[in-house]
Amino acid sequence: MTYGDVCAGISAVSVAWHPLGMKPAFFAETDKFPSSVLKHHYADVPNAGDFTAIGANDYDPIDILVGGTPCQDFSVAGLRAGLDGDRGQLTIEFTKLAGRLRPRWLVWENVPGVLSSDGGRAFGAFLGLLGKLGYGFSYRVLDAQNFGVPQRRRRVFVVGHLGDWRRAAAVLFERHSIGPAAGKSWGAREAMAYLDKEGICCGIDGELNAREQLSGCLNTGSPSGGGTPAMVAINLRGREHGANPEPDHLASIRAADGGSSRSFVSDGAIVRRLTPRECERLQGFPDDYTKISAKTADGPRYKALGNSMAVPVMRWIGERIQMVERVA
Repeated sequence: MTYGDVCAGISAVSVAWHPLGMKPAFFAETDKFPSSVLKHHYADVPNAGDFTAIGANDYDPIDILVGGTPCQDFSVAGLRAGLDGDRGQLTIEFTKLAGRLRPRWLVWENVPGVLSSDGGRAFGAFLGLLGKLGYGFSYRVLDAQNFGVPQRRRRVFVVGHLGDWRRAAAVLFERHSIGPAAGKSWGAREAMAYLDKEGICCGIDGELNAREQLSGCLNTGSPSGGGTPAMVAINLRGREHGANPEPDHLASIRAADGGSSRSFVSDGAIVRRLTPRECERLQGFPDDYTKISAKTADGPRYKALGNSMAVPVMRWIGERIQMVERVA
């Protein structure tokens, strides 16, 4: 199957769907750094830039049109401009592109705030336009923590199928609902990041030994968009004993942080920002996927990762689409 990935960012879709044998026909991304990441990893795939300018015959026919249009106009952390905002309008443009390309499948992603924007009328208008184009659809809120990554990241996913809502529903809804058992079970000795319903870090529960795997969360819901890495607190000796961390443990944490002096000690714990590599892991990307050169700065990496989709969620959706294709 082939797909076009619009508002592609760093294309979590491609990382998720490449192992499934799916191939990108084109990307559409305008921001400089994500476009550089796409060119680095997928040099042979054209980047159309502004997806609103893609014509019906610009590329070979695709099976799936996928995209996560900008969320800022729908996020409760933003101004809630909805479809009246410049970014919100791109939701309508997504449907227009679907009308020009007429792919068999659609996959669209956004923040849960889209469900309540303008009293739900904005989301209803989006679904209504899909219906007018002949797409049957289903939608569901999926949480990345249930797919094996240690962060709560709830997103709305809409799947559409040309002419048949039952196939769209079969992708997002299965016999047994998804629960924590679907992904890795995070034990009491591991830290779990908690994000509010719009993706803003609101705390980390649990404890991590300095020699155990790190986890945390991304702050991805700011009105300006992008991501700022959350702070992660790592209890090295146990708060119940009130012990201070040993110097060699502090050194090992700073080594994991690339030698950063941003780490500091507070109440017997190491507190520091998540590294870009840790943020990649939280989203399900390979290590250093966004480090496209030795000079790549951290800031663009944080922003690109914060704006991206969670890879394991997209892989599950791709697998479900393939399953429905096989049995249809």
